[in-house]
Formats: sequence, C-alpha cells, structure tokens
Amino acid sequence: LLDICFSDKDYENAIKYYTEALDLNPSNAIYYSNRSLAYLRTECYGYALADATKALEIDKNYIKGYYRRATSNMALGKFKAALKDYETVVRVRPNDKDARMKYQECNKIVKQKAFERAIASDETKKSVVDSLDIENMTIEDDYVGPKLEDGKVTLKFMKDMMEWFKDQKKLHRKCAYQVKMFVLFKHEKITICGDTHGQYYDLLNIFKLNGLPSETNPYLFNGDFVDRGSFSVEVILTLFSFKLLYPDNFHLLRGNHETDNMNQMYGFEGEVKAKYTAQMFQLFSEVFQWLPLAQCINNKVLVMHGGLFSEDGVTLEDLRKIDRNRQPPDSGPMCDLLWSDPQPQNGRSISKRGVSCQFGPDVTERFLEQNKLDYVVRSHEVKADGYEVTHSGKCITVFSAPNYCDQMGNKGAYIHLRGSDLKPEFHQFTAVPHPNVKPMAYANTLMQLGMM
Repeated sequence: LLDICFSDKDYENAIKYYTEALDLNPSNAIYYSNRSLAYLRTECYGYALADATKALEIDKNYIKGYYRRATSNMALGKFKAALKDYETVVRVRPNDKDARMKYQECNKIVKQKAFERAIASDETKKSVVDSLDIENMTIEDDYVGPKLEDGKVTLKFMKDMMEWFKDQKKLHRKCAYQVKMFVLFKHEKITICGDTHGQYYDLLNIFKLNGLPSETNPYLFNGDFVDRGSFSVEVILTLFSFKLLYPDNFHLLRGNHETDNMNQMYGFEGEVKAKYTAQMFQLFSEVFQWLPLAQCINNKVLVMHGGLFSEDGVTLEDLRKIDRNRQPPDSGPMCDLLWSDPQPQNGRSISKRGVSCQFGPDVTERFLEQNKLDYVVRSHEVKADGYEVTHSGKCITVFSAPNYCDQMGNKGAYIHLRGSDLKPEFHQFTAVPHPNVKPMAYANTLMQLGMM
C-alpha cells in the first residue's frame, strides 16, 4: 500500500500510514526514514529533518537516515550540516555514484560560500548597476524581437514580449537589463494572485481569464514568482515590465523564493545563467531585495507571502521599519512574513518547514484586533482548490500555480477584492499545456531527490 502511495505521488497518505505504523512500532528507524522522504516530497523540510534525525537516534548505522538528513539540510540551506552527512554516506558506500555526486556538489557549495565570505568587504557593496554600460550595449541587426520605445515600457511592448516568450524566444539582454534597472524603485477592485513559480503559460492564462493589467484592472502578485517552473525568467520579466507600465496599479511582494539560497537550489539562478549571464542573476538578486514584504489594502486587509509572527505585539509600524534590502534572517518578523504558515489549533508550533513558525486562529485574531484589520491574505502553500479559508475567515491562502511542478494536480486561483468591505471573491482555473521543458530543469542536482 505504501509503495502505491509513493508511485501515485500520494505523499499525504504515505505520511498518514507511516504515522499509524510508528504509533504501533515507535522504534522502527525505517519508518521514520521513509516518512522523512514523504515529508521531503511535500516540502515539509523541518519535519523531514526531525524524522531523519530520529531514525539515526534509533540506529546510528542506518545509512538512509544520513542521506535523508543531508537532503533535508540542503533544502533548508544548511550546507555544512548536509556535507557532514553526505560524507558519512560516501565513506560507507564508496561506490554509490549518486551519493558521491551529491557530496561533491554540496562540497562545492560549501567552498563557494566560504570564498564569498572571505572576499566580502565591510564596505558598502557596490550595485551591479555600477558596472553596466547599458546605453552603449548594441542590439544586433538580426534581433527582431520586442524593444523598449525610448527606454520606456508600453502596452505594445508588453503584448509583443508575451508572445515572444510564448514562442520560447529570448528578450535581448539590453532590454532585460533596462527592465530590471528601472524596477529598483526606492482601488475599486484588485486581483490578488499567489505563487506562480515559473509557470509562464499559466500566468498567460490568468491574464486571458481575468484581463491584462491596466489602470482599471489592478493586480497584486504575492511572491514566489520564480524557481521550480522552468520559465521563471519569462515570468519575472513580464511581471517587472507590467510594474513599469502601471507603477500605481501593479504590485509585487517578495516571497521566500525571491532569495539567493532558494534560487541557488530550485532553479532560478541556473536558468538565468543558462539564458543570460551570472551578472544578470546578481542584478535580479539586488532587485528582489527591494521588493516590499507586505501590503495593506484600504486599512482592512494585510497581504504577505508567508504569514504572521513568532511573537505577539507586532504592529504595522514595526513592519514599515524592517530593513528589507538584504537576504532574510533566520528568525524575526522579516523571516515570518516570508515563511510562516497557519495551523488549525490555537497557539504556535514548530514549523513543518524548519523555518519560522506555525500560528493558530487565536494568534490571527489578536494581530487583527491590535492592528484594526479585518483579515489577512497569504500564499506560500499548495492548495487542492487553489485557495483555502481558515481561522473563521480571517486567514486566506491563495496559490496560482495549477498542477504545481506538473505533478500535484491542484487547481490555481486568484481573488477579487472589491467594494468598501473588500469581500473576497474566488476564481479557480486549471493548468494549460506548456512546451516540453520539465519543472526543475535548471535546479541544483542535489534537489533531484532519489529514493535511496
């Protein structure tokens, strides 16, 4: 039955059955290790790490436990801890090619991080923009794709670019640099979209169903524009360009995947380097750091990618004071805004992801009451229906990447907020076909999880 769950990608039931098995036999290392794999598949990296660690407490010679724990730590960006476990696997299984490849890749990352720290200066880091001479970049005569008009984004440019991307063609690097440089920025109705994760053809479908952005059709995209899906460059350039075209009517919030660690592991960095250059990725990284972390709509609704906070007492004024121009820390309000998740029971608990926390309906109620808000909208989690309403209607999740990673079978959704009461209206949609480029095509090989 459990083999069927894994072959059918029914990881939720696999977790359920292994939990039942552990209730009967709590000292079985194999059960913990296999449940760890199921948690990895559902991106519950914190739970996966805990189960792998428990398996090793029961049997320190159980090699799969080290492998699972290494994979969990990699997903959490804890590269040194992962390297130690991969080292153990390779030492015991020197002929295991997959384990050796993962060890070498992890070792390369650890050395790269050490090198970056060694050359880092206490001086203010210079922007990539300082090293660019965009004005003198030449657009070759044989390039027939979309161009900015007098350096400005127009509606014609947007339509031409979306069709250009649809045909899997690449925007000229000068235009791509122009779009990102200008995005470094120091309603009766609005549409809120959740994670899009590089699913460009589903993004086009949203615009087909709901209309292109305009001054009368504003949008808010709630983070995680990139990674996993293999058309992340096309997604982010389209979104940035609409921000330039309609700066007051098109809004972008940062997600946990608009960060260097996630981009390194889940594909965006590799995709940008494959389609453009390493310098181009560095500029994307800079722009991501300037993206807002939350948005308050009509003093009634707070929108953020992740969720609420590890401690009570956080105010909207506290959020305005956050220094967002950086990679997120491992804890605190900035981390929570990008990473936390709701839970059905009151109080707070350790995050299934291994980062931030999970917060209950009482936490939501206190936050809303203190800040005189009606409800929060967040994203960050796959939902079968594309959205979910929890905490007595006070916490709404929206997710806009249907059939996530070509395997989850979920619907996508977006939300309309309209009128003085901003009552949410939910609209669902299903995945559309895309060219034969698989998700995670540009991801780090360490994230291509094996069944070891």
